[in-house]
Amino acid sequence: MRTMTDDTVINEPSLTAGEVETLLFALDRSRATFAWKTGGLDAAALNRPHPPSTMTLGGLIKHLTRVEEETAAWRLFGERPTPPWDTAEHDWEWEAAADDTPDELYTRWRQAVARTRAAVAKVLADGGLDRPAGFTVTEDGQSPNVRRILVDVHDEYARHVGHADLFREAIDGLVGEDPPQPD
Repeated sequence: MRTMTDDTVINEPSLTAGEVETLLFALDRSRATFAWKTGGLDAAALNRPHPPSTMTLGGLIKHLTRVEEETAAWRLFGERPTPPWDTAEHDWEWEAAADDTPDELYTRWRQAVARTRAAVAKVLADGGLDRPAGFTVTEDGQSPNVRRILVDVHDEYARHVGHADLFREAIDGLVGEDPPQPD
């Protein structure tokens, strides 16, 4: 079985940490928990639906890969994401995940997270959390700020970590709040 390697929770920020450090820690902690809850499974486990939902852990991985890819390109900079995300239909990833091997799913997710981290570092160095995002969402041309984008990405992880937690317990009984940490 393959294991995602991005499941280590970094040291928690101090009790008086600033907004950027706290926000980035929360997002990385959710990513690490997601990696732990979805990691190390074979194709059968990743493609197993959990009725009454048709969601699978593989679909969750591919969906959050899309969220990361769209954040790194479109949400932060207003650029088209890379293929296949630039032309993929809405919700395509949920079913398309079944065509990918576990290694492909895990690798693409890790690469997308790395691209988002690099993009976030770039925007934080050039305007910080108050910097307008690269896309407009209203008819009068308003853009959310980077803070809003990062909170939305964290919320997306929080929602799906809950799904992954239940699905993983059903698969092999894995439970817990945080991944085990190295000594």
